[in-house]
Amino acid sequence: MKNFISVNDVPDINALVAKALAYKQNPFADRTLGADKRIGLLFLNPSLRTRLSTQVAAKNLGMEAIVFNVDKEGWALEFEEGAIMSGNTVEHVKDAAPILGQYFDILCIRTFPSLKNREDDYSELVMNSFVQYAGVPIISLESATLHPLQSLTDILTIKETFAASHKPKIVLTWAPHVKPLPQCVANSFAQWVNSWGEADFVITHPEHYELSEQYTKGATINTNQNDALKDADFVYVKNWSTYNDYGKIYSNDPAWMLTEDKIKLTNNAKVMHCLPVRRNVELSDEILDSANSLVTKQAGNRVWAAQAVISEILSGL
Repeated sequence: MKNFISVNDVPDINALVAKALAYKQNPFADRTLGADKRIGLLFLNPSLRTRLSTQVAAKNLGMEAIVFNVDKEGWALEFEEGAIMSGNTVEHVKDAAPILGQYFDILCIRTFPSLKNREDDYSELVMNSFVQYAGVPIISLESATLHPLQSLTDILTIKETFAASHKPKIVLTWAPHVKPLPQCVANSFAQWVNSWGEADFVITHPEHYELSEQYTKGATINTNQNDALKDADFVYVKNWSTYNDYGKIYSNDPAWMLTEDKIKLTNNAKVMHCLPVRRNVELSDEILDSANSLVTKQAGNRVWAAQAVISEILSGL
């Protein structure tokens, strides 16, 4: 695996999940694999679980991890080709990325969308620029459209938890939120579950909250949440803003919040969320604090997903 930007970089999802679960059982099995190698974590936006889990994963493999918050500690970067840099940007990615490639063996990038211009965000200019100019493997710690480490974690958590003989029914449900959020996690989860192909997958959301079909193709779309939840084994709760009329909130209907009454419609479903979560807006306390909730296990598994990915890339260096 040369880079880890999307599910398309993964030849075998189940093999990568198995590797992650093996690391969970024996975190230091490959403690010298990354000896004398450095991994750089560049954050253009804030992070908690992604940053810390990736640092822990790299340490488990013997790597030195160096974190740099570009948005707070570095120069404002320019990404547009041919830009006349007479404004606020100080350094072009064409100049910065090759230097970072000399400092690090693997470079990890975290960036968010602006939610102002869909064409710009969905071009993945920031992530693609680092891939083009850094000269070393790139791991996405979330991009404008995708969050592959989170999605690998999600598949890992489902496989670890589900023991029944039938295909699990997985429902991705939209939830209300106080502000417009990116489509990254929802896009990525849909992409990974569809590529995995080992679940009955349903996406439910209010009208006008359709995601891009490039990620959802293969899933069943249902705008009736109660109907979608019937017999679900897993319910993944996530807010996202509108895709077609980009970055808007059309509805904040509290009726879409997942509650105990809605869980009764499911097959006693396990509930997932990537965190952070707005309690009693996206998910009720009664669900988050119940035995149905997987959010703590899910967040803990971020280490093993990152460790499996870093290990795969190190093995190819």
